[in-house]
Amino acid sequence: MLSLAVFLAGCSKGQTPSQAAGRKIKVATTTTMVTDLVRQVGGDRVEAEGLMGPGVDPHLYKASAGDGPKLQNADVIFFNGLLLEGKLQDLFAKLARTKKHVYPLSEAIPVEQLLEPPEFAGHYDPHIWFGVPLWSRCVETVVKGLSEFDPASKDYFEKRGRDVEAKMAELHQWALTKAAELPKEKRILVTSHDAYNYFGRAYDFQVVGLQGISTVEEANLAAMVKLVEFIRKHQVKAIFVESSVPQHAIKRISEDAGVKIGGELFSDAMGTPGQIERGYDLGTYEGMIKHNLNTIVDALK
Repeated sequence: MLSLAVFLAGCSKGQTPSQAAGRKIKVATTTTMVTDLVRQVGGDRVEAEGLMGPGVDPHLYKASAGDGPKLQNADVIFFNGLLLEGKLQDLFAKLARTKKHVYPLSEAIPVEQLLEPPEFAGHYDPHIWFGVPLWSRCVETVVKGLSEFDPASKDYFEKRGRDVEAKMAELHQWALTKAAELPKEKRILVTSHDAYNYFGRAYDFQVVGLQGISTVEEANLAAMVKLVEFIRKHQVKAIFVESSVPQHAIKRISEDAGVKIGGELFSDAMGTPGQIERGYDLGTYEGMIKHNLNTIVDALK
C-alpha cells in the first residue's frame, strides 16, 4: 500500500466552487454502489470515478498507485464508512483535515437503524445498501456534499435527489412483492459472509453467513461443520456464492451438505455496467437488487 504521505502530497484545499464554474465536479468514490448513487444524484454536473470496480472486495482493498491522483484531483470524495473500506479509513480522515470535501454516506443513517452483530462487537454492520430504504437515506449526504461544493447547483441536486428517492421507494416495493413469493419458512439465505443482514431485516429472511461481517479472516473448519449441520437440519434447498468473495469454501459446504449452489449474488460490489439481465443493467444499484432477489427466490422456490 502506498504511504499516506504520497497520497496527501498536494492535497491542499483544492478548488473553490467559483473555480469549478463551467466544468463538471470531479468526484472520487470507493465502492461501485457509492459511485452509482453519486452519478444518479449528480447527473451531468459531476464526473464520478470509483476506486473499486466490479468484483472488488472493499474489506481487503489496498490503495493502488492510480488512486493517488484520483483522490488528489477530486473536488469531493464519497465513501461508505462504518469501516467497510477498512484500509482506507485513516486516509479519508486525513484528507478531510486538509479541508477537502470528504463524506461517509453512512453519516445520514440514525444509529438506532444500524445493526451491531455480536461477533462484530463495538462496530456496526457496514452493508447498509442491502436495505433499500436505508440506502435511500444516503441520498441526502450526496446532495449535501455536492451542494456544499457547488451551492449554485443546489436546486438541481435536490431535485435529482428526490427523483432517486422516489425510484428507490418503487424498488423497495418491488422487492417486498418478490420476497413474498417465498413462504416465510423458506426464506433462509446462506452465503459466503454476513453481508445480507440489512437485506434480511428489510425482506424478512433468516441470513446465515459462513464468515462474519468482514472477509479479512477465512472461515475455520468448525464454522464449516456447523453450517453444514444447519443446512441439513433446516432442509435448505440452495446456498449462494458471492461475486466479490472467494467461492471455494461455500462450494465445499455445498458438497458436504448435499445442497445445490443457487447462483452467484452481488454483495460488496455490483455487476459489470452494460451487462443486461431480464431487462435491467447489472452494473446499477437497481440491477444489483433485482438480480439478487430474483436469483434467491428462483433457487429457493
